[in-house]
Amino acid sequence: MNIAVILPIFIPMLAGALTLACWRSRQAQRWLSVLSGSGLLLAGIYLFMQVREQGILVAYMGNWSAPYGITLVADLLSAIMVLVTGIIGLSVAIYSLATMSRSHEAFGYYPLLHLMLAGVVGAFLTGDIFNLYVWFEIMLVASFGLMILGGERAQMEGALKYVTLNLLSSALFLTAVGLLYGYAGTLNMADLALKLGNSDQPGLVTVIAMLFLVAFGIKAAAFPLFFWLPASYHTPPVAISAVFAGLLTKVGVYALYRVFSLIFVQDISLTHHHILMGMGIFTMLTGVLGAAAQFEVRRILSFHIVSQIGYMLVGLALFTPLAIAGGVFYIFHHIIVKTNLFLISGIMYRYHGSYDLARLGGLYRSAPWLALLFLVPAMSLAGLPPLSGFFAKYTVIKAGVEAGAWWMVAIALIVGLLTLYSMVKIWAEAFWKPLPEEAKPLRGESDPNRYVLYLPVATLALMTLTIGFGAEWFVQLALDTAEQLLTPSGYIEAVLGVSP
Repeated sequence: MNIAVILPIFIPMLAGALTLACWRSRQAQRWLSVLSGSGLLLAGIYLFMQVREQGILVAYMGNWSAPYGITLVADLLSAIMVLVTGIIGLSVAIYSLATMSRSHEAFGYYPLLHLMLAGVVGAFLTGDIFNLYVWFEIMLVASFGLMILGGERAQMEGALKYVTLNLLSSALFLTAVGLLYGYAGTLNMADLALKLGNSDQPGLVTVIAMLFLVAFGIKAAAFPLFFWLPASYHTPPVAISAVFAGLLTKVGVYALYRVFSLIFVQDISLTHHHILMGMGIFTMLTGVLGAAAQFEVRRILSFHIVSQIGYMLVGLALFTPLAIAGGVFYIFHHIIVKTNLFLISGIMYRYHGSYDLARLGGLYRSAPWLALLFLVPAMSLAGLPPLSGFFAKYTVIKAGVEAGAWWMVAIALIVGLLTLYSMVKIWAEAFWKPLPEEAKPLRGESDPNRYVLYLPVATLALMTLTIGFGAEWFVQLALDTAEQLLTPSGYIEAVLGVSP
């Protein structure tokens, strides 16, 4: 049994149990959370190194070989996602030390956080479509608990929309799983790839593929069923918003990349070039227009989650090595950048007690380090060189030019400009203009927790710069990942031990 594949799931599951057992001790929960975040990061690094050295890793639970037992599989895409999850998990655990209230901690914040991280990692590593559903539900239950933690009116309203759409997604997912099993007689992804590749009922397979597309599209906040995200992600405490913004929608995107590069590749013209492309273009456009109309920091950032998901979808839709590489690059760049922007918004709130841009101002003078740290992820999100976002956008757009997808290229460039407009708006209102007279400064440089707040923010900003200045290595990693995804025979052979 390959321990490198199991550890990233075991560590947050154990942390969830231990923090629950220590519910009377606030201090024990806090340090167990940081210790677990560190352990998950180290496990992610170890897994990534093992996959780079040895290729695709497989673990058979209970020594039941595929396709009969539960199988965990780590290829480059899975390993990258687990590693980035470890980075975000540790960053949020540290940030929570300074921002999470005693009441939130007393009602299960840390057990829920680590249970959700276990669900995220499990979804990235599972090699079975039904167990993907199970990990999605673990993630959904934990994230719903985190969203309503505190019980404020806005949280409850946001949570209602969040859980309603996600339960609809889960129902569609389970329906698709049932139809798939009824047709193929297996739910192991590698086995499904073999059996559906020689399907004698392509129409039925396409219908099942559409069910998965809608289910995962909802979870990824893709057009047209994305409205639950900007209605809910700004309502919980900022540490929770940050981990949601960074990870949850990317699980839906990951699932789309996995099933539409491995299982459903029979009707690429319909599923990829038409439906996924249309979803990607409209997701980009509606998300950025929604952000441009907002005047509250976390609402702007929430709409930009939607718009950036569109770039990832068009990368999958083009289905060329460069496009898939661009989509993969965009996923891990965006997780880091978006999490950081939400964490920064929390520090802005601690200065002036509001997320409303009309009530903010003067942060360029009162918090120059915060201003600098904001510019790095903000300009990266907008796609300015030499930051990571520039290379992510450039790779996707270049793939679109090579494929002759001119409408996609035009929309992507326009969305990039409107994203820059939104980031400049936040800068002008919150940092540059004078603080309004009715707004009173709260805790600033005198905040005793400022070093704990700034540590994860500065680390994530440094990572953004590292990805930008070391783009050649990261682009090559994304190209290697794309090659694995577009050559599913390696995945099938690693899991089943037979060549397709």
